[in-house]
Formats: sequence, structure tokens, C-alpha cells
Amino acid sequence: MRDRFLTGLIGYPIAHSAAPAMHEKAAAALGVRCHYQLIEVKGAGRDDLRAMLEGIRRLGFAGVNVTFPYKEAVVDLIDSLAPDARAIGAVNTIVVDDARLVGHNTDASGFVRAITPLLASTPRGPIALIGAGGVGKAIAFALAGLGVGELRIFDADAAKVARLAGQLAGRHAVRGVAGVEAAVDGATGVVNATPVGMLPNRDSPVPDALLHPSMWVADAVYTPLWTPLLLAAKAKGSKVLTGRDLAIYAAADAFELFTTMMPSTDVMANAFDAVMAARYSVARLRGGDIK
Repeated sequence: MRDRFLTGLIGYPIAHSAAPAMHEKAAAALGVRCHYQLIEVKGAGRDDLRAMLEGIRRLGFAGVNVTFPYKEAVVDLIDSLAPDARAIGAVNTIVVDDARLVGHNTDASGFVRAITPLLASTPRGPIALIGAGGVGKAIAFALAGLGVGELRIFDADAAKVARLAGQLAGRHAVRGVAGVEAAVDGATGVVNATPVGMLPNRDSPVPDALLHPSMWVADAVYTPLWTPLLLAAKAKGSKVLTGRDLAIYAAADAFELFTTMMPSTDVMANAFDAVMAARYSVARLRGGDIK
């Protein structure tokens, strides 16, 4: 049985990622070693991604995670897709299996684990999903699998909305809408699956006036943990879900795929919290506030 694992993350920007700490601490708690390498590349084209993936194949990696903006771009550059990733059309985890690259999607499984307690304590009704990119697709499939009310999907790229609605057709009630207001009006829940609100951006994808106490609001962003959207929702009395649990559960599912060992989500959560606490302290020392 292996006792050393080389894993990593491809994306941009990722210097803020808590993934190295989560994976490395989880491995240590299991008595094995893991080095988790950040592979931060801006503006990678198809040939660049192909070259990086060939390196992953040849250099002894157990696998890598993939994040914004490459979750969809890698889909047709790897050898095969697990059923979840094939259905979603986005990959956030690539496992090296006998030199073959196999794509998975733990954003979907992680979001199911994160959102289930919130859904159990709130009324059923339409859910507004803002963003139809890589993570938006995964969240849409996760929500559909949980049997929530109608999904209303908005993205600035209408073609993405149309494709995602087509993917979900026959699986769940879904409707693409032309604006945020149409998505949120009458919704019992709102999910931000865009990078809006991720530092250094300080915008919100949903105008404050559309938020109210009878809805819940979730954000996939975790830098900062309390995005402008979540701060506004909390101020309005809404139940909120930060990106913390999604990050932890998605990482745990990826770790198990890389190593075949089940990590402690408590250990991963402590590692995540330590990274966030250190970042918050540094921001305060520099005169900033990441919330």
C-alpha cells in the first residue's frame, strides 16, 4: 500500500487555496505523506493544458484537482470520465489510474453533503442558481439529485444557461432566465456559483433589495468566507451557507479518490479554519478586512 502521494491543483488564481493544508493534514492523520502542489497558470490554452496533464500523467502524481477557469476545458483532454463528470460536463478531480487520466466531479458530491442539512430545515420551493459554468453545472446536478423545487438558472452567458438547461431536461424542472431578478423572485433559496465576490472582487451577484428573511442563501466562494452577498443576506435575516462546507467535503471526496483512504473531515475542517484564521489575521495586520 502506498504511503506517499503527490497531488495538486490546476487553476488561476489559486494562491489563496486551503486545499494544500486540507490534503496534507488529512494524510498525516492517516499516517501517510502527501505533497499537494499548486499549479497556478493564467490564461492556459488547450495546448498548455494538454502539456500540463501529460506532466501529471508522467511525473508520479496520484491525481490533481482542477478549478476555475479550467473545469470544462479539461473534459476532452483526459482519457475517460466517471459517470458523474460525464453527465455534468465538468471535472474538478483527475485521478491517475495506470497512466490513464480519469475525470470525476466532487463539487457535486461535496455540495450535496454541504447543503443537505440546510434543505432539511427550510421550505421546499424554487431555487435560483447564479452561474452556469463548471461549479454551477455541478451544483445544478446536485440540487436536481436532491429533488428540490424548480431550478431557475441565470448566467451572463445565455448559451451556457441553454446548454445546462438542456443537460437537465428530463431529469428535473429547470428554467433558464434572462436576469437575476427573474431568478430570485419568489425563490426559497439562492446559490452563487460565480466568482463574483471572490477577492479582490467585492461585488455581489444579487442586489441587496432582492434578499429577504424567508430565503436561504449559499455561496460557493470561500475567499473571503463571508462574501458581500452573504453579509447582505445575513443582515436581511436569511439563513446562509458559506463556501466552507463545500470546500471541505469536495476536498474529502477528492482525497479518497486519490488515495483510496477515507480522510477525517474534522481534520480537514480544522486545517481549513486555520488557513482562514491566518489569512484573516494577516489582512487585519495590513489594515484590511476579509470578513
